[in-house]
Amino acid sequence: MSQEVRLIGTFPDDERCAHGIEKLKGTRAKWHAYYPMPSEEITAAIGRGPSPVRSFALATGIVFAFLALAITIGTSVEWNLIAGGRPIVSLPAFLIVTFELMCLGGSFGGVLGFFLLNGMPAFDLLPGYSPKFSGDRFGLVVQCVETDSGQFESLLRAAGAEEVTREAA
Repeated sequence: MSQEVRLIGTFPDDERCAHGIEKLKGTRAKWHAYYPMPSEEITAAIGRGPSPVRSFALATGIVFAFLALAITIGTSVEWNLIAGGRPIVSLPAFLIVTFELMCLGGSFGGVLGFFLLNGMPAFDLLPGYSPKFSGDRFGLVVQCVETDSGQFESLLRAAGAEEVTREAA
């Protein structure tokens, strides 16, 4: 059985990195992209749609809105105060509390969704990560069998990689 290696291609800009991703899509190798800033080209090349964090924020906002209504209506009904002929359950007054708790819950859900979907906190660095991928360079890490490494190295160089390094997987 052949040994696996990790090829780390460093790209100067996101267009070349996206071009490398497009070339890697048709292969069977496992790969991972690192990029220091949001890039529409790389996101389109990976095929990833909009972030599902907004779904977390919406869901928790709705849950907190119903929770706020339940708390305000429940306490008004449980502790029946004399309201001078006005209704005990007064929705216009309760909507302020509902709106505030909906905003609070939505923000908590957005932060929670961000952390969960990004796998945070990450205590170990992913294999092949380099600090320059957080600065000004883009990276593609390709894990492949050693016999195919020459093909993938030439693929990365043809896509515009300025440097390709090899390490054991």
